[in-house]
Amino acid sequence: MDEQACPRCKTTKYRNPSLKLMVNVCGHTLCESCVDLLFLKGSGACPECQIPLRRTNFRVQMFEDSMVEKEIDIRKRILRDFNKKEEDFATLREYNDYLEEIENIIFNLANNIDIIETNKRIEQYKRDNKEQIMKNKSRIGRKECELEQLLELERLQEEEKRLELAKHEVETKKKKIREKEALIDELMFSEENAKDIVQTFASAVQAAKEEVKSVPVVKATQFSTGIKFGKQGTQSFLPLPKVEEGPTYSYTPIRQEIEGPDAPSWRDLQTKGYVSHIRAENSAERAGGFKSNIACLRALQEAMAGLYHDPS
Repeated sequence: MDEQACPRCKTTKYRNPSLKLMVNVCGHTLCESCVDLLFLKGSGACPECQIPLRRTNFRVQMFEDSMVEKEIDIRKRILRDFNKKEEDFATLREYNDYLEEIENIIFNLANNIDIIETNKRIEQYKRDNKEQIMKNKSRIGRKECELEQLLELERLQEEEKRLELAKHEVETKKKKIREKEALIDELMFSEENAKDIVQTFASAVQAAKEEVKSVPVVKATQFSTGIKFGKQGTQSFLPLPKVEEGPTYSYTPIRQEIEGPDAPSWRDLQTKGYVSHIRAENSAERAGGFKSNIACLRALQEAMAGLYHDPS
């Protein structure tokens, strides 16, 4: 329980289950009460490392390890400026070196290694790539807008479905009320047998339910992000054959019609040296079931199939 305790007031999750720990850019945690007490004026120093902090930068701790929180915050801050993509580099090697440099910067800041020198590298990078950074930020902004539009469209569709279901439920309730009223009127004013009237109405209600069940349900054809996938629910399967009806499948060998001489057999391919003129298969082709004798036989069959062909 030491990891889930405020380092200043020593309150733990065990003694106070509603304890809410908060973290800032330095990575040290404080409970919400201590944050409110120490940062009444909006700014102050961290009790652990004495780094100046602002009250507005405190956020609820999501992970038990405060170092994880610190690294996530640093990573978000660094990636706002180090936002180049693979297509911005001439070679994959340059892109990998760029990613490695980002990880080194994040590691140094998260572990307080060469903070001054690392910050200088960051500022130098911002000055050298100012235009590229702004261009990539605008591109990311457009993608975020497109994503927000898709999410808004999905929300509107869900709202329409909800309203449609609510409307359908209201109509169903009204229909049931009308059916009951019609049944009561029929029982009150009709001269027929009451049992027959009730049976007739029950049959009509059952027939309506069966009709609703028979209507095919159209399943979704796209993911929540708008990406469409294949047709769903349209497959039709044949019934399983019965044993007494006979075998489910009988194999008929394929007979190839040729005009010329017969192709050599599998044994002839090996003994008569046909495959010696064919490239040997590699390991990937062999794993896929392809061998050099198959390619050799296929070539011979195609070559001999048209021999002695008489178009008349």
